Amino acid sequence: MNKKAGIGFYIFLTAFVFLVMFPFIWVFLTSVKPVGEIFSSFSWFTTSPTLDSYDAALTNRPLLRYMLNSFVVSGLTTIVSLAFAAFTAYAVTRLPIKGKGLILGIVLAASMFPQIAIISPIFNLVTDLGLRNSYLGLVIPYITISLPLAIWILATFFKKIPFELEESAKLDGASPFQTFRKIIFPLAAPGVFTTGILVFIAAWNEYLFSLTINSDDAWRTVPVGISMYQSQYSVPWGDISAATVIVTIPIVILVLFFQRRIVSGLTSGSMKE
Repeated sequence: MNKKAGIGFYIFLTAFVFLVMFPFIWVFLTSVKPVGEIFSSFSWFTTSPTLDSYDAALTNRPLLRYMLNSFVVSGLTTIVSLAFAAFTAYAVTRLPIKGKGLILGIVLAASMFPQIAIISPIFNLVTDLGLRNSYLGLVIPYITISLPLAIWILATFFKKIPFELEESAKLDGASPFQTFRKIIFPLAAPGVFTTGILVFIAAWNEYLFSLTINSDDAWRTVPVGISMYQSQYSVPWGDISAATVIVTIPIVILVLFFQRRIVSGLTSGSMKE
C-alpha cells in the first residue's frame, strides 16, 4: 500500500510539474521553430530547428536595452523598498509605539488599491516632477506598490525573533538602532533576502506603469518592450517567444543560484516562537 501510494505521489508530482512548466516548454519549442511552421503546424517538435527568431528578437528591437532598463529599475526599487520596509517593520513589531495594528492595517489597505485606480495621480506627479522617460520616474511608482508587500513580509520575520535578545542588548547599553543593525537585521537576513527577490520579480514583471510613464522606446522595460514586437498587421510569435526565453533566463539563474537562501527565508518565517 505504501509502495502504491509512493508511486501515485510521484505520478501526481510529475503531472503537476509538467502542467506548471508547460507554458515555458511550449514557448521554448516555438522559439526554435521556423516562422512558417509556427503558423502551419501544431506539432511539439520541429525537424529543422533554427535560431533565426533569437537573431530577430535581438536585432529588430533593442531587447538588451529593455533588459538593462528592467535590471536598473528593479534593482533600485528593491534596494529602496527594503531599506524603508526594514525600518518600518522593525518599528511596528519591536518598538513600544501606539497604533501598530492601525499602521499595518493602513499598509494592507494601501496594497489593495488596483494599479489602474492610482495610475492617473501618479502619472500627473511624475509628469510635474519632469521624471517621465527616466529610471526614477518608474522607481517612485514601483515603490508605492512594492513597499506594502515588503513591510508585511518583513514584519512576519521580525516577529519571530525572540525578544530576549533585544532585551539583552538594551541591558548592554545598545540603542534601538544598534540593536536593529547588529542583532535584528542579521537574524532576519534570510527573510530580507527572500523579500528582496519577491520585490525584484514583481518590479521586473510590472507592465502598466512602465507602459504609461516611459513612452520613449529607449526607456521601456522588458514587459512593455516585448509587447511592442507586434506590428499593425502581424504578430511575430517567433520573435516574441525567443525574447521571452532570453529575458527569463536571468531570473531563472537568479532564483536557482539563491535557491537555498530563498527556501531558508520562506521556512524561517513559518517557525514558531
